[in-house]
Amino acid sequence: MEKHTVTVASLPLDDHTLSNIQIKKANLLPDLKSQLDSMEMKEKPIMDATIPFRDLADTTSKKESIARIIDKLDVENSLRYQRTVEDTYCNVYSYDFCYFAKVYLPTVWWTPESLEKIIQGQDVEAVFEQTVDRIYSSAIHDWFLEWGPNFGWERMFTVEEIQEKVNTYGGIGIICAKRKEKGLSGHIVPVVPETESHKAYRENGVVIYPLQSQAGKLNYNYFSEVRKDWWNDELYSSYVFYYHE
Repeated sequence: MEKHTVTVASLPLDDHTLSNIQIKKANLLPDLKSQLDSMEMKEKPIMDATIPFRDLADTTSKKESIARIIDKLDVENSLRYQRTVEDTYCNVYSYDFCYFAKVYLPTVWWTPESLEKIIQGQDVEAVFEQTVDRIYSSAIHDWFLEWGPNFGWERMFTVEEIQEKVNTYGGIGIICAKRKEKGLSGHIVPVVPETESHKAYRENGVVIYPLQSQAGKLNYNYFSEVRKDWWNDELYSSYVFYYHE
């Protein structure tokens, strides 16, 4: 996502990875200006009652509602996710997808000063560009490692594992890659349940390229083989796979 990466520093890893540390979500309120047909207010949740949320009733309803979310967000055509001369919007799409899937993924995150206050037990309100700043894909890679477990994210280690999880349980998968060169675009992509018409790419029955959905230089509602194992590109220094029920 965006090449103009804002660095949102955190506390040293050892200071806050204990499971008993409670960190509140850095959420801004939905805004009427945040819409699929607009480029405005990308840092805020979309305010559109026609977009479905994930139905958590059972596995079938979870998977069917994820497909409806993908269809409605329509990343290939919605103005909100179209690349500009300066930027692409993989993190905006991933945030929106997770928001409607009822899973927390940050699009803004606490400033270091705010984070310190929260850990000390103070109540801090999320105010854009005051107590929270945008967080982009390379920084989200680090966020997963530092904070992901606090918000229900479980690390996976193979694409076979993550595809099996989303297929079996109707949860949310993420692949996130960190750029080697600081300040340039990393990438973040949801891994989604297979459908009758959209499949992961397998060889000898093993998933090689999972079924994904992305915004980026090119936008795809669904893809697998077309981008190969993009996370192994030499542009990236590291990647992570995560799953959320």
